[in-house]
Amino acid sequence: MPTCLVIQHVAPECAFTIEDALVAAGVAVDTRRIHAGDGLPADLRGLDGLVVMGGPMCAFSDDGFPTRPAELALVAEAAATGVPALGVCLGAQLVALACGGLVYPGQAGPEIGWSTVSLTAACATDPLFAGLPPTLPVLQWHGDTFDLPLGAVHLLHNTVYASQGFRIGDATWGLQFHLEVSEPAVEGFLRAFAADADAVPGGGARIRAATPGGLAELSPWRGMVLGRFARLVVARARAAPSNAPV
Repeated sequence: MPTCLVIQHVAPECAFTIEDALVAAGVAVDTRRIHAGDGLPADLRGLDGLVVMGGPMCAFSDDGFPTRPAELALVAEAAATGVPALGVCLGAQLVALACGGLVYPGQAGPEIGWSTVSLTAACATDPLFAGLPPTLPVLQWHGDTFDLPLGAVHLLHNTVYASQGFRIGDATWGLQFHLEVSEPAVEGFLRAFAADADAVPGGGARIRAATPGGLAELSPWRGMVLGRFARLVVARARAAPSNAPV
């Protein structure tokens, strides 16, 4: 059975609909809950996909983030070997770093709540984003941003931070925003990170009010993108039948 490693940094930020898509495609999900003390594999042998989720730690510092070097190594291995990989929020920043980009505090300040991202022309031939509409409503929850690694394909942007989504090679993606959320997931964010929400105009109430409409517009495209990623994981397993532990 194809297996995808999911790295979860904090309890409120699990893989949500990413895991749903993987399971629906017949992929076994190996979730390592860093916040609960789970360890990480030394490499990606026996794995057909990698997902790195978000969290409040800084991608550019080991302070309070002891697994950062190991995660960067796994992302770099995925990018070098073609194992399908998806980084979300903090995960996207780690993908950028692992592939030679820079991560730093965003000068525009925190971007939190529902916003719109625009697709670049490169999305027309992207394995995940081809055929999507020109703009998508997404949930943002970050303060840091990043410069794209050399050779990255720029896929998504908005007026607050240009680096919203990119691809490295054929099968490594970084998404600064939270494409994967459902309504319970947003509620979990609002409870766990209430101070973040309260610091932006309208606070948590505005985010909560915008959630049903945002999800209704996003959901079919979210399903398409994540389903495509799951199928890449399956295809990787079929193309590499010897990819098993030794």
